[in-house]
Amino acid sequence: MDNQLSDSSSLGQPSAPYSTLRRFLRGAIHFFSYHFILARKSTRRARAAGFRFVVRPTVFHPRFFLTSEYFASYIDGLDLRGKMAAEIGTGSGVLSLALARAGADRVVAIDINPNAALAAAENARLNNLGDRVYPICCDLMSAIAPRPQFDVLISNPPYLEGEPRDLADRAWHAGPDYRDIRALFLQARERLKPGGCFYVLLSSDSDLGVLGRLIDEAGFAARLVGKRSIVIESFNIYELTPI
Repeated sequence: MDNQLSDSSSLGQPSAPYSTLRRFLRGAIHFFSYHFILARKSTRRARAAGFRFVVRPTVFHPRFFLTSEYFASYIDGLDLRGKMAAEIGTGSGVLSLALARAGADRVVAIDINPNAALAAAENARLNNLGDRVYPICCDLMSAIAPRPQFDVLISNPPYLEGEPRDLADRAWHAGPDYRDIRALFLQARERLKPGGCFYVLLSSDSDLGVLGRLIDEAGFAARLVGKRSIVIESFNIYELTPI
C-alpha cells in the first residue's frame, strides 16, 4: 500500500489516453477472463480471504481477481460492531462475508445476477454467517427503500466503460459512459445514515474523471484510503462521506 494517500489519485480529473500496448493488454486480460472465468459453465469451489466458496457460472471468481482479497483485507481493519452494512455487486459474496467478520450485525448482499445472489446465500451458510448475510437480487439498490438505514456501504463495481456481452460481463463492463452504474452513488447517498460512509474500489483503468463527477454530484467527499499497484494498473479504495 502506498504511503501517500492524501490526494484523490486523479479522481475527477480527465483520464489520459492509453498507449497501444496498454489497450492490448487490457483487451487480452478481458478476453481470457471472460471466456475462461466469467462465462464458464461449471460451478467451482475455492478458498479466498479466509473463506470457503462455491462459485457459480457467470459469477466473479474471488481467487482469480486480485481486487476481492485486497478489498477484504481492508475491510478486516474496520470495526463494524453493531453496524448495518450492504454491498452493491456482491458476486460470490466475499466482501459481504468480510463485513460480517468485521462485526456488522446485518449485511445485505446485492447483485443483479441471480447466480451471484444464490452463490452469496450458499457461501454465507457455508461459512456459518447465514444469520447475518442477506442476499438480494436487484439492479443496484433499486429494491431497497430510499431512506437512511445503512452505516456502511461498499462496492467494487464494474469499472470499465463499454457494452457488456451478457449478464456475466456486467461484472467487468458498466455500459457506455458508465450507464449501468450512474445511479449507484446517488442511491447510496440516499440510503446512508448520518455519519455513514461508502467504500468503493476503482481501478486506474477506470475513467476517474467521469466517476469522480458522479461522486461529486451525489453529494460525497472522496478520500483515498488504500492503494495497491500491480504491473499494469492500480486499485484504489475511496472512502466517500456525505457533505
